[in-house]
Amino acid sequence: MGKGCSVAMAVAERVWSVVVPHHALGAQQARHCLAAELAEVIPPLLLADVIAVVAELVGNAVRHAGPLPGDVVRVAWRVRALPTGSTVEVRVTDGGASQVPRPRVVGPDELDGRGLTIVAALAIRWGVDRDGLGQSVWAELS
Repeated sequence: MGKGCSVAMAVAERVWSVVVPHHALGAQQARHCLAAELAEVIPPLLLADVIAVVAELVGNAVRHAGPLPGDVVRVAWRVRALPTGSTVEVRVTDGGASQVPRPRVVGPDELDGRGLTIVAALAIRWGVDRDGLGQSVWAELS
């Protein structure tokens, strides 16, 4: 387990979760935890895509949404073995925002606004779940 990672794991289901600060360093901590937990579980190219997606989703949660109680963001992931290979579902849960997350169309000179476009390009599918406590943005990759 990576330094600073407090991870809950259900071995039979291959489900992990970690709570990171609602701060720019939260994305870095989430990347390190994912790499430590999944390096021996999924292929390196899939791991690189999963890490990129989680970094974008945590970064978006920090920039655009409120924190969960305790000033944190929850990052969860599940690995499923299929006959065609592994599938990884990642889910970033925050305190919610005034608008539902959606990809933006940005020009080549704009500095930001590409996060969900990157997520959509790397994921098989992605979406947003909202409830009274906040929102979760999830993505499935294989």
